[in-house]
Amino acid sequence: MISRRDFLQVGMAASAMVGASGFGNWARLAAQQSLTQDQLLGFDTFGNVSLIHVTDIHGQLMPIYFREPEINLGVGAARGQMPHVTGADFRRAYGIEDGSPSAYAMTYNDFSALAKGYGKVGGLDRVSTVINAIRADRPDALLLDGGDTWHGSYTCFQTEGQDMVNVMNALKPDAMTFHWEFTLGSDRVNELVESLPYAALGQNIFDAEWDEPAELFKPYKFFERGGVKVAVIGQAFPYMPIANPRWMFPEYSFGIRDENMQAMVDEVRSMGAECVVVLSHNGFDVDKKMAGRVTGIDVILSGHTHDALPEPVQVEQTFIVASGSNGKFVSRVDLDVRDGRMMGLKHKLIPIFSDVIAPDPVITKVIEDQRAPYADQLSEVIGRTDTLLYRRGNFNGSWDDLICDALISEREADIAMSPGVRWGPSILPGQEITREDIWNVTSMSYGKAYRTEMTGEFIHTILEDVGDNLFNEDPYYQQGGDMVRIGGMGYRIDITKPQGERISDMTLLKTGEPIDPAKTYVVAGWASVNEGTEGPQIWDVVENHIRKQGTVQLDPNNSVQVVGA
Repeated sequence: MISRRDFLQVGMAASAMVGASGFGNWARLAAQQSLTQDQLLGFDTFGNVSLIHVTDIHGQLMPIYFREPEINLGVGAARGQMPHVTGADFRRAYGIEDGSPSAYAMTYNDFSALAKGYGKVGGLDRVSTVINAIRADRPDALLLDGGDTWHGSYTCFQTEGQDMVNVMNALKPDAMTFHWEFTLGSDRVNELVESLPYAALGQNIFDAEWDEPAELFKPYKFFERGGVKVAVIGQAFPYMPIANPRWMFPEYSFGIRDENMQAMVDEVRSMGAECVVVLSHNGFDVDKKMAGRVTGIDVILSGHTHDALPEPVQVEQTFIVASGSNGKFVSRVDLDVRDGRMMGLKHKLIPIFSDVIAPDPVITKVIEDQRAPYADQLSEVIGRTDTLLYRRGNFNGSWDDLICDALISEREADIAMSPGVRWGPSILPGQEITREDIWNVTSMSYGKAYRTEMTGEFIHTILEDVGDNLFNEDPYYQQGGDMVRIGGMGYRIDITKPQGERISDMTLLKTGEPIDPAKTYVVAGWASVNEGTEGPQIWDVVENHIRKQGTVQLDPNNSVQVVGA
C-alpha cells in the first residue's frame, strides 16, 4: 500500500523546523518565531479524498495545557506496541528530537518547562482555523467527530451539552459518533441528535427491548467526494452500560457487534462504496482487533483511549488513525481511491499550538457567547498549585491524588477512590486554580461523592475487576478506562497475572498495616454508576478542600507497585 516514509508526520516535520535545543528555556515569543502556522498546516495534497478527524474533545472550548501519559502499558500482543510506548521510547520510534514542539505535544518529559516555552494547546477557534485551511485546499473534505464531545466542562454541564453542539454546528462536521454524550440521559441525547444538521452514526447502537438497530442512529452514511463514493460507518463506545450508568439510557444497548459491522461493510460495498471509513469510539486496541476480524475497511478513525500517533497503524489492509483528545490535535488523511479501491494515503497529525495558530474570529465569537453567562463562575480563583496537576496514565495522576485527598479530608474517610477517566486538562506549577479548572476534571452528570463502608475483601474485588478491564489480554474485555485511583491505600499489581491474582500487598497508608479482608473501612468516592447515590457533588468537595489548602502541594505518589510492565 504505502511505505513508512511516505507518511507525513509532525514528529519529523516539527523537529526539523526548530532543531533539538531549548528544553523550555525559550520565551513564548521565541517559540512563536520558530514555529509558524504555515509550517504546522503545510501538506502536499495527495489523492482525491480528504478526511479531517477530531475526537474526545470533552467540552474543551478554550486553549489548555495537556500532558500526555507517562505510563500506558500494553499486555499480550499489544505489549510494547503503539500506542503503548511513551516518553523517550516514543520519541526514538518516530525520530522526534528532545525539546522540540513534537516532544512537548506528544510526550510527558520536561512537560512543565516545555509548556512555559510553547504555551497552551487546543481551543476550538484554532481547530477551526486548521479545518478551514484544509477545506481551502480540499473543499469537499469530510470532517468527522469521534465523540466524547458533549461532556467534560462547567458550561457543558450547565447547558446539558448545548454549548458544544452550538460550537460544533458552526464547525460543520459531516458525521459524529458517541460515548459520554449518553450520560446526559437518553431524553436529552435524543433531543440534541434530532436537532443535528449532520449524521449521528452508530451501527452498534440498538434498541434494548427489541435488539434491533436504533432508528435515531443510522449505521452509516454515503458521501460523494472527489468523484469517489465514500461510506462512513459509525461505531459508538461498545461498553456504555458497563462503564457508565445503564439507568441513564435504558432503551439502548451497544456492544462491539463486529458481525454486524462486517454486514454493514458488505452492505455498503454492495451499494457501490469505493472507500469505507469507520468512525470509531472503540479504543485503539479494540479497533486493532476489529480490523483483524472485519474485512473491507480502509480507514478506522480511532477514539476513546486518547492516543495521539504521528503515523497510522496498519492491520491487514486497514489503517488506524489516532488523533488525541481535548482539541489538542487534528488529523488530516488524504486518500488515493481509484478503480473502487484505496491505492494509498498520506496523513498528518497537526498539533494545535494555541500561540501559533490564529483563532477563527467567527468561532471565537460563538465560543464567547456560550461562556458569557458563566464568566464570573468560571474565572473565580479557588487556590493555586505548586505541583503539576495532570490526569493521564494507567495509575494515579496528580489531579486524582488531589481529588482523593479531598475525599479523605472532606468526607472523613480511610480510603478514597477516583475513577480512572482519561479526560481533563493539566495545570502548571505556579498557576492559579479556578472553578473552571476543577470542573474540567470533575464535570459529569453523576458526580455525587458517596461515603460508605467496605470490607478489605470487597476493596480487593473492586481492584481486581477494574484491573481486568485494563489488563485483560483480549482487547474485547478491556471495558473501561484506566485503573481506579486510590487514596489512603497502597497495593501491588502484577499485570501479567490473571484476574483474581493481580492485586496483593494492600496497605492502609496512615497506619502502615495490611488491609484486613474481614475488616470494614470507610471509603469515599465519586462517579458511582448506581442510581440514587447520595452525597455532595465532587466539584464542591474538591473546591472546599482547595480553599482550605490555599496552595496545593502534593508529594510524589509511590503507593502503587507495578510488576510485569
